[in-house]
Amino acid sequence: MAMFARVIRRPWSLPLAAAVFGGVWLSAQAPQPAATDLAASVDRIVRSVLTTTGVPSASVAVVNNRKIVLAHAYGDARLDPRVPARPEMRYGIGSISKQFTAAAMLWLEEQGKVSLGDPVGKYVSGLARGNEVTIRQVLSHTSGYQDYWPQDYVMPGMLKPTTSQQILDTWAKRTLDFEPGSKWQYSNTNYVIAGLIVEKIAGEPLWQVLRERVFTPLGLTSVANIDEHALPAGDAMGYFRYALGPLRPAPKEGPGWLFAAGEIAATAADLAKWDLSIITETILKPASYREMESEVRLTSGVATNYGLGMDVRLVSGHRRLEHNGEVSGFTAENIVLPDDGMAVAVLTNQDAANAAGDIGRQVMARLLDQAAPPADQTRTDSARHIFDGLRQGTIDRALFTDNGNAYFSRQALADYAASLSALGAYTSFAPTGTQLRGGMTYRSFAVKFPGRTVTVSIFEMPDGKIEQFLVI
Repeated sequence: MAMFARVIRRPWSLPLAAAVFGGVWLSAQAPQPAATDLAASVDRIVRSVLTTTGVPSASVAVVNNRKIVLAHAYGDARLDPRVPARPEMRYGIGSISKQFTAAAMLWLEEQGKVSLGDPVGKYVSGLARGNEVTIRQVLSHTSGYQDYWPQDYVMPGMLKPTTSQQILDTWAKRTLDFEPGSKWQYSNTNYVIAGLIVEKIAGEPLWQVLRERVFTPLGLTSVANIDEHALPAGDAMGYFRYALGPLRPAPKEGPGWLFAAGEIAATAADLAKWDLSIITETILKPASYREMESEVRLTSGVATNYGLGMDVRLVSGHRRLEHNGEVSGFTAENIVLPDDGMAVAVLTNQDAANAAGDIGRQVMARLLDQAAPPADQTRTDSARHIFDGLRQGTIDRALFTDNGNAYFSRQALADYAASLSALGAYTSFAPTGTQLRGGMTYRSFAVKFPGRTVTVSIFEMPDGKIEQFLVI
């Protein structure tokens, strides 16, 4: 629940093609070589991160090509006595729960029962400037309400039971930290407000709304409400450390402190089913998913990189939805690339630790690397041939457009030859990126020399002629 785990570093029936049977691979068919390679890569990544960080265990699920392809657990779910982690064990997912609360609100909006532009004071009385702050602002953390739990530990008062109303009486009636919509600041208080609004409109507890509209339709059979009770002995136990000291059982928050901001525990595979529903747009209308996944901007027009309950970014050309979570004893990471049909869910049982995020990002990088088309060796060879010629002060002008030829004047060729030949022999010439721009294809290459690396930047016309060939 604390700031550590909730700010990404700058963050009805679902047809599943696979089912969980307690092992790694979830397909009914034998794993193909690429799948086997992925499993081995995930194993290496997770075991390395757990060894480096000392986090006791991790449960990981992977979605690829719109299917759950892997669900595996590593390390120890409990330390005394030692109990190895298993994929059917549940972990707290912390603030990833906020996506579910946002989905419940969007479902109510689809029913015409609420608008995200409504002031929160229309549904919850007594809040500071409740007639000015909108539901969209609480869901996007642009409201100004102060966070009731930014710490990465459980304070003494949080060991006792509380209620949502008591949280709001203490934190949501204070003067706002900023003008509504003028800044972005993560605040769990926002989602206590959102959860109460859902309950008031639906006329039933938030958990019941989620059970009826999300959990049951998606087949999320493992979900548990850890705001009411701690996980039982058959699930993972949460741990923490004092500095670099030994792992110790984490204290459990009192009932009422998690609610709509972080009350869900689940298996990694069930969290992956949720991710798959985002990819396939299963339980909400497409317009609602666009609302959830669209970056909210401040009144100044400045980007927040945050939608409704999820961090929203474009990373290397891939639309990326991400959030992490923390409750006492647990941290989690959830990454979804909806346009690529990929997702990674990582659950760990130590709080205030980076392991879940490190694993999630490395596994996603591996997925993207596996999905990337093979390098066009012909174009790489052509670029290398031109580069070698420039090191000698020559080019084949038939390969270039008129503009490209004009750029390579006598002076340009002399400077290219003098500066590049002085670098000596290069050790590698490798493609680093391709994209479209200005009706052309942009290609970049990294050329490594002893002690330094230069970039080759190329624009190629549709007919194959080269408009630009720069060495930077």
